[in-house]
Amino acid sequence: MTGPKRPVRVTLVIGSNRTGRFGPVIADWLLGRVREHDGFEVDVVDVAEADLPTTFAPTAEATARLAGITPKLAEADAFIVLTPEYNHSYPAALKNLIDWHYEEWRAKPVALVSYGGISGGLRAAEHLRQVFAELHATTVRDTVSFHNAHAAFDDTGRLREPTAPDAAAKVMLDQLSWWGQALREAKEKRPYGG
Repeated sequence: MTGPKRPVRVTLVIGSNRTGRFGPVIADWLLGRVREHDGFEVDVVDVAEADLPTTFAPTAEATARLAGITPKLAEADAFIVLTPEYNHSYPAALKNLIDWHYEEWRAKPVALVSYGGISGGLRAAEHLRQVFAELHATTVRDTVSFHNAHAAFDDTGRLREPTAPDAAAKVMLDQLSWWGQALREAKEKRPYGG
């Protein structure tokens, strides 16, 4: 007989730092789904609060700016990356945050939630799959995307039609939970050497 499973530690990365951004509305909805799902502990990293330099020089200033971010990524078993689509891809601030880290992503699953106009941010999500593959992270197959996101939510931040997004989030979170547990257990048995 096995004991209770340890919760999967998931870090939600909010990937937009644009003035007037819509990401926090979706993040609030998403955090509700994560908290309702059995077996997750959640933390948040918001690129709008990161203010990372783009030079990648390991200065004292950069280290100080990373102090509140890197531990949240390192301690995570899994990630959810929430991205808008800007000019057919994801924001530069998100790429900057990703590129400041390497080991923190390795052999961990990443779920992608996207939003935008008619494409729902899916092009941004597909670009992120390539980036995370290079970092030895595993993206889960199913995503959640919001086409014309502003119209999907009312003025209070509630989904007008929650059935399909809630169902998509459950499928994605089930996959993320499985991958998070499986990869954590695998790394406990044998460190990832890729």
